[in-house]
Amino acid sequence: MPSVLIEVRKEYSQEEEIGIMEAVHAALVAAFKIPPGDKIVRLVVHAPHKFNVPPAKLKPEYYTLVSIDAISGRSIEAKRKLYAGIVKNLEPFGIPNDHVMILLRESIAENWGIKGGKPASDVHLDFDVNV
Repeated sequence: MPSVLIEVRKEYSQEEEIGIMEAVHAALVAAFKIPPGDKIVRLVVHAPHKFNVPPAKLKPEYYTLVSIDAISGRSIEAKRKLYAGIVKNLEPFGIPNDHVMILLRESIAENWGIKGGKPASDVHLDFDVNV
C-alpha cells in the first residue's frame, strides 16, 4: 500500500510514462513484498524551470525524484533492494542511475487512514510490512 510520487523534468510518451510507473511499482513488489495489485503510483511532469536539480548532472532533463510513503517496518535489506531495483528498472528509459533520488518516508500504521477511514493499525493488511 505504499503511496508513490514520481517527479520528472522531461516529457515522455504515454507509453513511457506508464512504463516508468510500472518500473517503480515492480521494484516495490519485489523488495517490499506488496501484492502486485496494490498500486498507488502518480507521475508528475514539471517544466524544467520549476524543478531545479544539481547543476553538475550531465543529463538534467532525466533527473527523477521518487517519493515513497510507507508504513514503517521494512528492514534495511528490503530498502537496499528497493533502491537498487528502482534505479535498475529506470535504466531502460535512459535515466542515468546517478540522476535518480529516492525519498522513503515511513510512518506508523495508525497514521494511515484506510478501508473506510480506519487506522491501518486496526485492520488486517493484505501483506506483511516486516520484510
